[in-house]
Amino acid sequence: MFFEVILLAPNIFGQDTNTFAHTFSIVATDPVTGDMAVAVQSHWFSVGTIVSWGKSGVGVVATQSFVNPSYGPEGLLLMEKGVAAPEVLEQLVSKDDGRDFRQVAMLDANGTVDAFTGARCVASAGHFVGEHFSVQANMMLNNRVVPAMAQAFEKHNDLPLAERVLEVLKAAQAAGGDIRGKQSAALIVVGPEKKENAWEDRKVDLRVDDHPEPIAEMERLLTVHRAYEYMNRGDLAVEHGNMALALQEYAAAEALMPENLEMKYWTAVTLASNGRLEEALPIFRIVFNGDNNWRELTRRLPASGLIDVSDNELQRILELK
Repeated sequence: MFFEVILLAPNIFGQDTNTFAHTFSIVATDPVTGDMAVAVQSHWFSVGTIVSWGKSGVGVVATQSFVNPSYGPEGLLLMEKGVAAPEVLEQLVSKDDGRDFRQVAMLDANGTVDAFTGARCVASAGHFVGEHFSVQANMMLNNRVVPAMAQAFEKHNDLPLAERVLEVLKAAQAAGGDIRGKQSAALIVVGPEKKENAWEDRKVDLRVDDHPEPIAEMERLLTVHRAYEYMNRGDLAVEHGNMALALQEYAAAEALMPENLEMKYWTAVTLASNGRLEEALPIFRIVFNGDNNWRELTRRLPASGLIDVSDNELQRILELK
């Protein structure tokens, strides 16, 4: 029967191609910040390109199993028009001839959430809608996966939303996960307010397209993301002339990624530019010994105004051994 479904998919689903994403996922909101997230893991390549959808001030969608990708953009469009997530879900499912093979969850900016699991989704399949979240899974090894996900979300309510939904994915995998194994994962976080600029829409947008341990890799990428958030805030503090805050933000970034040469480097540049050359020199030395290209970059910075030191001070930096 499973192979018959695949062969018949274009007629059943009304689509030109088959799109499969048997998987587990979560849609959730943080009632304090209003942020919304969708996270997913699957034994399928690049699951984030078809399953996870989100827009600030609107909502998030997870569309999976035998995927109808239109649930993502159409669901967001209807929620943006003010239709509540449960009604959106009902509208889209009711007109879908392939509904029995679908699994979908939607959450809107008001925190309203609902989910649907078609009768012909591959077992173990199911969902659980709780307060501020929904977890859903299909083609799981066992029926413990969904309860484990719900428990994890409720347990980790002290974490930021991105880290919290990541714990949900980890719990799903620990409970058995996808019967086929692991391959890809994705994580999106959007804010409570609509954004005029598309590049500001997603607070977190991470994908692991193909990896033997996609959830662990996603966790590593989230740490990198947090570190660069600190770096960006440090750069902004420099622009506003707040060097004390800049150094504080750079230090927080380096604490998350102590081996990252760039984070050390800009700390050194900031120190040197603010009359603290003696503190900067040992850091420059570490960076240059790690990769001598940073020395050449330093030579070029004065022309762009990115370092404020005298010629003699610049020479001392460049001559470090």
